[in-house]
Amino acid sequence: MADPTNLDAARQRYDEVCRIVRDARYRYYVLSDLAMPDATFDELLRELESIEASHPALASEDSPLRQVGAPLDEAFPAVEHLEPMLSLDNAFSEDELRAWSDRVVRGLPEHSVIQWACELKIDGTAINCVYRRGVLVLGATRGDGVKGETVTQQLLTLQDLPYRLTDDQPPEVVEIRGEVYYPVEKFIRMNEERIERGESAFMNPRNAASGALRQKDPEVVRERPLAMWVHGLGHLEGRSFSTYSEYLQWARSAGLPVPEASTVVATIDEVWALINDFTARRHLFGFEVDGVVIKVDRMDQREVLGSTARAPRWAIAYKMPPIEAQTQLVGIEVNVGRTGKVTPFAVLEPVAVAGVTITNATLHNEIQVQAKDVRVGDTVIVRRAGDVIPEVVGSIKERRPAGTAEWQMPTACPACGQPLLRPEGEAHHFCENQECPRRIEASLVHLASRGALDIEGLGDKTVAEFRQQGWLEDLADVFRLPDRREDLLGLPKWKAKRVDNLIEGIQAGLQRPVERLLVALNINHVGPTVAKDLVRHLRTLEGIQAASAEEMAALTGIGPVIAAAVRAWFDSPRHAALVRDLVALGVRTDTDLAEPAAVAVLPLAGMTVVVTGTLAAFSRDEVKEQLEALGAKVSGTVSAKTAVLIAGVDGGSKQDKAEAIGVPVVNEAALRRLLDGEPLAAILAGE
Repeated sequence: MADPTNLDAARQRYDEVCRIVRDARYRYYVLSDLAMPDATFDELLRELESIEASHPALASEDSPLRQVGAPLDEAFPAVEHLEPMLSLDNAFSEDELRAWSDRVVRGLPEHSVIQWACELKIDGTAINCVYRRGVLVLGATRGDGVKGETVTQQLLTLQDLPYRLTDDQPPEVVEIRGEVYYPVEKFIRMNEERIERGESAFMNPRNAASGALRQKDPEVVRERPLAMWVHGLGHLEGRSFSTYSEYLQWARSAGLPVPEASTVVATIDEVWALINDFTARRHLFGFEVDGVVIKVDRMDQREVLGSTARAPRWAIAYKMPPIEAQTQLVGIEVNVGRTGKVTPFAVLEPVAVAGVTITNATLHNEIQVQAKDVRVGDTVIVRRAGDVIPEVVGSIKERRPAGTAEWQMPTACPACGQPLLRPEGEAHHFCENQECPRRIEASLVHLASRGALDIEGLGDKTVAEFRQQGWLEDLADVFRLPDRREDLLGLPKWKAKRVDNLIEGIQAGLQRPVERLLVALNINHVGPTVAKDLVRHLRTLEGIQAASAEEMAALTGIGPVIAAAVRAWFDSPRHAALVRDLVALGVRTDTDLAEPAAVAVLPLAGMTVVVTGTLAAFSRDEVKEQLEALGAKVSGTVSAKTAVLIAGVDGGSKQDKAEAIGVPVVNEAALRRLLDGEPLAAILAGE
């Protein structure tokens, strides 16, 4: 921060911060690049405010505090907005929020009744859509707030954005303001597919959305899973709305996408309670949320309050704690997984991100490290959104120390010393040594995991402890542990109850159906869904062992790549011996899954079911298994194809979306009836 008493020092710092902010805006708005975390950018703006407050003579019309957006991209035709697209002032605390609301109250006639419209601040890219007599005639980016870049054809590829409004008497002209964004699940899936193809992953959903709209070919945009929410109103002719909430209600009825989370409250206390609720659930909405926007609801009161050159006085954005931070990358190491896949990860100077201290973050694979050009010694941006594993987004090249070298993947496995190989068509390197101690240890932990045989008490620390004793050389040794009861009792901290609980968990693991055993065996490409597809058709472990690659490839949901991986696994002499040992130790080799012919007559055959919220009497895995046993496909995403949403406590955004698009929503009591065999139609009819 500049010394407020020293004008020369303040001027020097002010000019420096202005340059940094302008560069960051250009890189963000024009290049879709990330120069720094949002929190850092916000700190710089607040520093400028402080300097201008101490030295008003330094403020000028071209100050970043008086500008919106950034210079336009000359690759797209410029178009002037009918009304300027202003920015928003920010609040970072309850005190700042209440100070803003006090200014609003003072700016209106005494005893004015104020309603506060609150909505999620979507972390995407702002757009402006002009409809004339109900038909979309122009789509544009925010640009510099006065003019934007024309992206009409790109926006028309979005399924959420209607070309024609479903309103028999639409306004003569209306500017619809909104946000184009990536749904989180689709963004993650898209990045995973890009990485598997050897392409670079996008840095984050916001920059990726901005970059997608700047694709000259609309067909490229069409391939991206972009979506849109409406959050504002610009120019309007031929119609009027007395409140913003009335406008949103009309927009929804006209076929425009409006977030269900938008709501109106009467007091600033209610606003703060809503902010706390939204912040606690920020990762449950299905899209990136970085704050809450609070607006005066009545349009006539907005007219009275007016705007500054940069932002309206009747609105503010409360900024949630950031999910990005910057820190130093102090090393790059590699981890060897259960299938031998080698994944580089960053060793970081500890940094707090979204309430969690991060010391390691994934770098995916060698291709990604090189594409992001992150090097030991770099200042990097680290991101943690929801339950996603922390990752390094990229490095800040301007702060790179001299003499840093590009990182290279090791040629040998750090655990066993064997060569690392990158198979043709793969993005990852692999250690193919089946005796690799790290592979074996990771395989043992995976076998005991909830998605596999679910053996409680056999976590990574316990596996490491037993490996040191020489008791776990392969997966079959897990089921020999009950014979070591006396040895277990001789270990520090292993009392009789803990030993008995572990043995009970191992014996329960023996009884899991064969599809769970398949997941536990660490066969490449075989997760829960693939395992069930194999077992439904081939029925037993022996049936899968005997099937040819061609027979498996012909099964629904399998295909040649998975079939080849399964066949290769069972053809390995080591694995054949392992299977013989497991069978001799008593693992289950059959299933309770219905045969394909029987699935068609099950009560929920062909239906897609989504479960959300907290259920009192069921775990999520238990519900999924029981619903699938009734023939349902259990999905994590609500869509028009969803037959029913089962909502527990705190159903969140999935319940909001289901209600918005007309998907039936039932509670846990209805779930019990469903699992007892009652027809869904009867339950929905209230019988």
